[in-house]
Order: sequence, then C-alpha cells, then structure tokens
Amino acid sequence: MPLVSVAAAAYIAGLLAGYASLQWAVLPLAAAWALFALLRRRLAGAGIALTLAVGAMVTAGSPPRGGPPPAAVYPSVAGHPPRDEGAAAAVLRRWRVRTGATIDTLYGQRAGVVRALLVADTRQLPRDLRDRYAAAGLVHILSISGLHVAIISGAVLLAFEAVRLRRSAARWLAALVTALYVVAIGAPPPALRSGAMLAARTLGWHLQRPVSPWATLALGALVPVLLDPLTALDLGWQLSVAGFASVTAANTWARRRLPPGMSGWKRRLASDALVSTVASFASAPLVAWHFGRVSVVAPLSNVAAAPVVAAMQPALFLSLVLAPVPPLARLIADGAGGLVAALDAIAAAMAALPGAAVTTAPVLAVAVLAGGASACVLAAGAARRDRVRWALGAVGCVAAIAWLPLLPVRGRGAEVHMVDVGQGDAIAVRTPRGRWIVVDAGSGRPGGRTGRRILAYLRRRGGDVAMFVMTHPHDDHVGGAPELIEQLAPGAVRDAAFAGTSPAYREALVAARDARVPWRRIRPGDSVEVDGVVATFLAPDSSWTAALSDPNLASAVMMIRFGGFRALLTGDAEAPEEAWLVAHDPRALRADVLKVAHHGSSTSTTAPLLDAVAPRVALVSVGMANRYRHPSPDVVASLASRGILVARTDQLGSIVVRTDSTGSAYTVEARGAVFFRSRTRQRGPP
Repeated sequence: MPLVSVAAAAYIAGLLAGYASLQWAVLPLAAAWALFALLRRRLAGAGIALTLAVGAMVTAGSPPRGGPPPAAVYPSVAGHPPRDEGAAAAVLRRWRVRTGATIDTLYGQRAGVVRALLVADTRQLPRDLRDRYAAAGLVHILSISGLHVAIISGAVLLAFEAVRLRRSAARWLAALVTALYVVAIGAPPPALRSGAMLAARTLGWHLQRPVSPWATLALGALVPVLLDPLTALDLGWQLSVAGFASVTAANTWARRRLPPGMSGWKRRLASDALVSTVASFASAPLVAWHFGRVSVVAPLSNVAAAPVVAAMQPALFLSLVLAPVPPLARLIADGAGGLVAALDAIAAAMAALPGAAVTTAPVLAVAVLAGGASACVLAAGAARRDRVRWALGAVGCVAAIAWLPLLPVRGRGAEVHMVDVGQGDAIAVRTPRGRWIVVDAGSGRPGGRTGRRILAYLRRRGGDVAMFVMTHPHDDHVGGAPELIEQLAPGAVRDAAFAGTSPAYREALVAARDARVPWRRIRPGDSVEVDGVVATFLAPDSSWTAALSDPNLASAVMMIRFGGFRALLTGDAEAPEEAWLVAHDPRALRADVLKVAHHGSSTSTTAPLLDAVAPRVALVSVGMANRYRHPSPDVVASLASRGILVARTDQLGSIVVRTDSTGSAYTVEARGAVFFRSRTRQRGPP
C-alpha cells in the first residue's frame, strides 16, 4: 500500500479524534510514535505520526472544552437574516428546480427515487422506502455516491468513443462532463471524491504513469477533507471511502486467491460476491453507528442490485440529457423506470426475508473497535506481506468487543440528556450507576413512529432503562415508544393515562403488555428512586384531567432530584396546568433547570410558573425551522429578561446537564463543550 495512502488515513484519523475530543489521547500517542520511529531511523513512520498529530490539532478547537459559550445558547428574539445568494449559486439552484420538475414529468410516482439518484434531492423519499432499502442493505444507493458518478462517467466516455473521438480527447471530455455534473448537483463529498479520483486516473493515463488505486483513493478522500475538515464526519463520504477501499482490497484478494482455473461467469460471480461481502463488512460499523441497524442480507442484495444499478444510472442520466427532445426522453425514461421498479422489487424482497436486519447501536468504544477490525481485514486482503499480523489485529478487536460488556458501568453523578429528535421530546436521565429514566421518545416527525434516534443514543452510552415515562399521547412525544419498549424492555412504564388516539400510543401500550413490562398510572406525589436519583410526579391529577379534551393539558410533570440538584420536566403542559401547579404547591417547583413546556409555545411557560421555578437554565427541545415557529419570541424574551440561560436543540443538538458526585454543582454541555457551570441552590426539604 503506498505511503501516501497510509498518511491520508492517519490525517483523517486525527481529524476524527479531534472532533471526538480525544486529541488529549492522540497527541501523546503520536509524539511517542514519532520519537520511537526517529530512534529507529524510520523517517516514514515519524512522518505518519506527525500527520496524525496535525489532523488532531486541526480540529482540537472544534469545539473547545471549557471554552466560552457558543453564541447559539444566548436568548435571541430575532432570527438570523438569510445569507446572500451568489450569482453562480442562484443559477445552480434554478437549474436544480427545473431539473426536478423535468424528473417529475418523466417519472411520475418514481420521481422521488430518481431525484435522489440524479440530483441528490432526497426530500421526496418516503420513510417506508428508506426503511425498506436500509433493511435490505441498499440504502447507500439512494444517495449520490462515487459509484453513481463513476457509472455516469464511464457511460459518457463510451458515448464519446462511440462517435469516434480520439481516446485522449474522449477521456478529458468525460472528465470535464463529470466535473460539471458534480458541481451542478452541489459537489457532495462522495461525488467530489469520485471526481478527484477520475481526474487523477486521467492525468496518470495522459502521462503514461502507473497509478495505484490506493494512491488515487487517498487523493480523492483528501480533496473534500482539505476543502472542509468537517467532511470527515459526513456519512456519505465515510461510506464512499470505505466502499472503494473494500472494492480495491477484495479485487486484490480475488486476483491472488481465486483458483486460476475459475473463469468466465463463475469467476465474475465469485468476485462480485467477495466484493459485496467485504464492502458490507467494512461499512457495517458506520451503518450501525449512524442508522442503528445492520443488514444481514446486504451481501446478497448488493450482488443482485449491482447489474440493475449499472444499467439504470446511465439510462436515468441519458433521459435527463435528452429532456429537450421530449419523445426521446420519455422513451428512455420508460425503460429506466422499469429498472427503478426492478431495484425496488429487489429491496422489497430482501427486506422481507426473516432476520434481514439486526437492530444495534454500539457505544463509541465498540464502534471504534469494529472499525479497527474492518480496517485490519481490508489491510490483510490488500497486503502482500504481514497478512497474519493484520488478521490477528482483527481478531484482537473482535475479542475486545466481546470483553467490553463485562466491564462495570460507572458514573460520578446524575445526568439529564435532552436528545435532539427534531420537533419532539426525548429526555433521558442517567443515574450514577449508568441506568436510565427515559421521559418520552418523540419521533420528531408528524405522524412518525420511529424511536431510532433515542434508541441509538441510549445504546451508544450503554446501561439499562429502569423506567420509561409517557407524558401524554402525542406522536412527537411517544412516536418512538413502541420500539423503545420492545427493544430496551424498561423495568417499568409510567403513563399519564390520558386516553388518546395516537397509533403510536396504542402500540406502546400493546408492546408493554406483550413484553410484560409493569404499567402504572401517574399520580401526583408518587416518587421513584433509582440509584440515588429521585423522580417525583407533580401532575396530572385525575380530578383535574377528568373534564379535559386536550392531552397537552393533562401532561405529566415531574421533578428530578439528585443531592441538591433539581430539574423540572414539564412535557407539553400549558398555561391552565401551570396555574394548577403554582396554586397547588409553588415551593415544590423550585429547580435549577427547567425543561420548557411544549417546545417553547406561547401557550406555556407563563410568568407565574417562571417566578415559582426560578431556574438558571432553560432547555428547549425544538426542530430546526419547524412549521410552528417554536420557540415563541415572547417566551424567549421572557426567559432572557429573567437572566435565564437558554439552550435549544435546534441550535446545539443534544444537550447534557451533568452534576458532580454529590449533586451540589452542575454543568451544561453541548457538542462536547461545557458552556455553563453553577452550584445548586440550598433548599429546605423538598
């Protein structure tokens, strides 16, 4: 493997470590590695160690631990003005709009898939279609990737050669057309990676120099990262790089290991099966980390889908090119539409197989070890020497994964996690022993019933769910409840028990019954203690809810206590319920942290409640650019006028409030940065 490939991998690894705030571990390791290499007079090894350190330092301040608060957490009533759109961006945007309309006309009901495959527009993809492709291991096909660009580039090259252009002119023109296409679709990192590799191969051919596929991969992977280091966190780029590395390693292994007597279709089928299997294995850690599931049938489904995609992608592109000639465009689109239907049929058939996908969400250590195992397997397939050493490395990573669950989970204090689920609520309270009290599992989608985000969030951090609370039966709070109950089997379910019509709520009750999870109605004054964390329910009262028709007015309200720390969780309680709480026992409402009710709606967070709670921090769970325009500017202004720090998930992502071991002090964190510190207030008995 060329040295440039190893150096590129080291730089990218440093970037990822920096974004994970692990530079404190990487920099000493790189320094020790460089010193050892210099003592052994291995300059290449020292250079690689230096590259690793540079990558970690590039992102060492993103975000800085303990640095100043991000500007997004300060209360703001006015929104940010939209950025000025440049002339080139405006032209590209208009081109995409016209192209999208053309695709809609040509492909009708299949336009959503075709938009995704041609212009990287995935907004019209239905959730059930995404789930189907994910279960079949084909979800990568639904986004523009290096594979799509390579197929289109190859088809353009064949077209130029078919009209008898000189080979050199055909290659350069194909590279130019590919570059224009990549720019036109917005230069997504996977497409940019593929375009850079194509340019490198074309230049190597022109100079008559042999080009290593590993060297071109290193160049293609580095170009998007050098333009924007955050590209290292882009899933499409990660899958694109892992996929091409898998193809290269598998083809190398096939050339060396498949029997010489195997030829023709048998050798081709064996090679394709090997490539698909290696690619599925190499991408499994990434898919598990980002999607919370791994497709078991992915090797088989990709072998079946590969010839369909190879024929479909050029046909889709040709129909777009011929759009100025409608009869020809419709003729090509009719044929390409059949291929799109065939691809969907393969996805549906594979997803329907029993056990097609396994739901999983590894903790960070497991994901890193699984990625290490995948890298060792790829290196073993590509290496001419030391294959046994790489294989032993893969075995060691797998052994460490098996050993990790045996380690005890330790914590130093309580934690309140407001998980970013979009326009919904999902709050997870972690005890000092690593167990969870989960309050709501919203989907963040109107009518959505998926708990993938909260499930992945909890599994990555480990620990059992001791109790699950449903504050009220709206999908933005219980959309993921059925999956959470089915897959995490909480020790108990507490419910406000307001009869609702939400399908997800009914499914959650059925899931609790089928899993034999104890269910109990919430009553004011009830308390549950888990590892020193006390959850006390303050509302709703059955006599209060009897005459209500709006579930929000009967939302569960609870106080979380650990030592001197208090956090008031209000669900979607509105002004009438807040007035009931204040009139019932205002002293019981005092808290350090307030979960702002109903995503910051103007119907909640009244002045009497704020005066009774007197929080220092207000957490708002809200979707970015949501159609309800939450949070209300009036609510934000009311919080700001009282000097309350506001932290919003639409601006910060998931937010964590973390106490010390005694509950006498706490911090607020987001994106790895601590932006608020305070001591808890001294109070009398709760």
